Formats: sequence, structure tokens, C-alpha cells
Amino acid sequence: MSIKIGVLGAGSWGTVLADLLVNNGHEVELWGNSQEIADEINTFHTNRHYLPEFKINPQVHASLDLTETLQGADAVLFVLPTAAIRSVAKQMLPVLAKMDQKPLLVSATKGLEIGTHKRISQIIADEFPAELAQRLVIFSGPSHAENVATHDITSLTVASADLADAEWVQSIFMNDYFRLYTNDDLVGVELGGALKNVIAIGAGILHGLGYGDNAKAALMTRGIAEISRLGVKMGANPLTFMGLSGIGDLIVTCTSVNSRNWRCGNALGQGQKLDDVLKNMGMVVEGVGTAEAAHELCTQLHVDTPISESIYRVLYEDADIHEEISKLMQRDGRNEMEFEN
Repeated sequence: MSIKIGVLGAGSWGTVLADLLVNNGHEVELWGNSQEIADEINTFHTNRHYLPEFKINPQVHASLDLTETLQGADAVLFVLPTAAIRSVAKQMLPVLAKMDQKPLLVSATKGLEIGTHKRISQIIADEFPAELAQRLVIFSGPSHAENVATHDITSLTVASADLADAEWVQSIFMNDYFRLYTNDDLVGVELGGALKNVIAIGAGILHGLGYGDNAKAALMTRGIAEISRLGVKMGANPLTFMGLSGIGDLIVTCTSVNSRNWRCGNALGQGQKLDDVLKNMGMVVEGVGTAEAAHELCTQLHVDTPISESIYRVLYEDADIHEEISKLMQRDGRNEMEFEN
């Protein structure tokens, strides 16, 4: 059965997911804020700024008209930077109010909002009527758009308070290279997807400094311990962090040159300044904003996250990277199973 999905965000991930859905037999309207990119997608079926070598299915139609994108949609997929969610939600509300059909909201955005420290589901709950917000489905896990574009085998998690909604999303996305698993732990899935970006900046820093596999493995392992610690404090299921949206997403983001967060950290490790790195990147690096939000949240909740705190100090307090690594390594000895520490 063919359905219509409005995909909000014409970056790499939004473009690839729009292409995947069309290939699965569905109608897709891809919304963005760049007329140049929309025209390129519609005319040449490429999006060279984000995916230079990717050829998009000609049936993907891009638009800057939100009404056109939402009209008749069975689902709306957010593939936007965290900072854009509220403003786009406000634009959507008057359009949705005129529609008889209310689409299922799905989010593939990973991050925490600066200032409020809120997860995406909480932002959606602030901005949309309960009938829409309570059915939100979160889409997360180990994936880079560049790999999905080449049909690399990919497995992700779809989480919702109502597993029937998660299963419906699962059914429209799955194919022979893209597999989804359902989960009802929204808190855990969202936090895993957001906080791994911070740890990935650390992994990039280590690589930029010339550290080897031992250091990176230690960082990822103790990084997932920090993420789990905060997650459980906020009501998440600890097992979620051992799954695709936890350790899975952490591994791919900490080890791939396709990760903007890793590339940001790698440049910092090589001595570049953060402002220059972000300017040269030309795309949002979610881990930078999330590091600030996580720092404030962990301080508020009295959760010990030494690795994330060191990364925060490097990003926001111009702390010396070598000194931060030394402080981490010289901390008092702990029992690995002391979950609260």
C-alpha cells in the first residue's frame, strides 16, 4: 500500500531517506529551505552539497512549500537540526489545523535543546497538540547517510509509547538493506542518539592527537557507561544502551570519517580552533550544542560524566586537551561496576 510521507530537511539524511521511501513504493515530498537545492533535486536528481556522488530517484519531489509537503501526508519525518525543530513546528501548526487527516509524527533528529535541555519528544510535546505529540515515533541507531545511499546493510531502532505506531513505521521503511527494530523506551533511545555525538567528538580528538585503538576503545566503553548513567537517572531502560540506539550508534559515530562530530574532534585534536572547524564544516555538528546542554543537565541532576565534562571544557572553556586527558587518567581508582560513579 502506497502512502505519502513528508520529509522535513533536505540535508544528506533527509535526502537519502526520501529516496529510500520512494524506492519502497511510497510518495514522498521533501521540504527544505534552499531553493537552489530544491531545484537541483527536481531538475538533476542530485544534492551535491551534501551527497556529491548520489543519484536521487526522480520521483522524489523537493519543495519549499510546507503546505504542499504536509497536505495528504500519512506521516511527517523530521530530519532537521535540533535547533530548528521548534521554529518548523510553529510553521506547521496552522497548516495542520486546516487538514482533516492528521499525520503520524516521526523524528530522526538527534540532540538536546540548548537552554531547556529537552529531548526532541519533549520539544514536540511543547509545540503540538497531545493527539499528535503522544504518538511520536523516534528513529535512531547506527547509520550514516553516505552508507545508506550505497545500500550498505543498516539496522536502526524505532521507538514509540505505542508499539503499533512503531511497527507501522518499521513496515514502511524496511527492505533488503534497511532493517528496523521496535522499542518502547523513548527516553533511552533519544538520549543514546543525542549523547553519543559528544563522545564522538572525543573519539575524533584522540585520533587527531595520534592515539591508537586502546584509547578509542576505552573512550567508547566508558562513554556508554556515562550515557547509561544519565539515562537511568532520567528513567530509561539500561538495556536500551546496549542496543542499536546506544552502543551501536556510539560505535559508528566514534569510528567513521562520515561523522561530522568525529571530524570536528579530529580537527580539534590537530590544533584547529572550534570556530574555524565549525565554519569550515558548513553543516551542523550536533555534538557541540549537545555538549553544553548535557553539561547543564548533568550538573542539575548531579550525574557524574567526567568524559563528557572534559569535552565540554575543551569546547566551551578553551581547556587544554592534554591536561584534560591527564586529569581523566589520574582520577581516583574505581570499581568498574560502581554504576553511580
